[in-house]
Amino acid sequence: MSRKAITGLVAAMAVALTACTGNTAQPPAGSGQGGAKVANDEPGEKVVIGFSAPAADHGWMAAITNAAKAEAGKYSDVELRVVEGTNDVNLQISQVETFINDKVDAIVLLPFDGAALTPVALKAMKAGIPVINVDREFDSPFAARSTVLGDNYGMGVSAGTYICEKLKGKTGAVVAEIAGIDSLPLTQDRSKGFADALSECGLKVNNRVAAEFTVESGEKAAANLLQAAPKLDAVWNHDDDQGVGVSAAIKNAGRSEFFLVGGAGSANVMREIKADNGLHKATVVYPSTQGADGIRLARLAVQGKALGDLVEVEIPREIQLYAPVVTKDNVDRYLPAAFES
Repeated sequence: MSRKAITGLVAAMAVALTACTGNTAQPPAGSGQGGAKVANDEPGEKVVIGFSAPAADHGWMAAITNAAKAEAGKYSDVELRVVEGTNDVNLQISQVETFINDKVDAIVLLPFDGAALTPVALKAMKAGIPVINVDREFDSPFAARSTVLGDNYGMGVSAGTYICEKLKGKTGAVVAEIAGIDSLPLTQDRSKGFADALSECGLKVNNRVAAEFTVESGEKAAANLLQAAPKLDAVWNHDDDQGVGVSAAIKNAGRSEFFLVGGAGSANVMREIKADNGLHKATVVYPSTQGADGIRLARLAVQGKALGDLVEVEIPREIQLYAPVVTKDNVDRYLPAAFES
């Protein structure tokens, strides 16, 4: 199958999976669609993949890039070209244009701004280079061969549902939210899911502030929240990286009357949950495997293969990862894959 052929868009197919890295060297037992069988991890034609992501200015983003590098290193038929992470939209556009000019076989792109990177992603697709969009969506469905997404709305629902269960029967409970970058659709989706879940049990967001996914911004936002809210019962913080600052602000304020739910799933928060000696009682996972998943999908797309655990003969158009809640009861399952803040 030619590279141009595999970049053609197939019918929309959204698959909700806990991970998209379930390929093994053994062909699936299922049949259908001609009984196609694949051995995805066996070496095939060489695939040159260009990878670009925002600057690793917090633990989750660093984990995205590191996981992508590690995944590419597992395959003798993959050459990964990683450019320096940047939060400069124009520079990231230039990086992708360089990949196009170099005629790489595929591009895995976590855009700093999905809308701003859409035109250059479209350019790559039109040049016959399949683009795997990671985490932050493009404005056009034609800008990517496949998209790997975390479940941002689902994160909010998971956090809100957990808080509802913990505060069950407590009248007048005060719930607060420390969001991420408010201008990003992913933050808006998380907040909507959180509010929707709380409303199901008669609660609401009483106090809300926004940070910027950094330690410094988390501390500042949390300090403002604590000043505005003399009493709290529960707080959901969207991001465990900014949560380092959130925890510092709480300690400085001497507050301990509420419990915390984190977001993303950092190792330091999970260790606190496991020890059960702090305010963190749960965190909602936002997988840092998305870059690695993108590498696998790019390789499969270029080689004309499919996911090993699906009957479909090509990779899906979209994969949305699950947002589980981690508590002391299941933390040992998730801690080995957690990132360090």
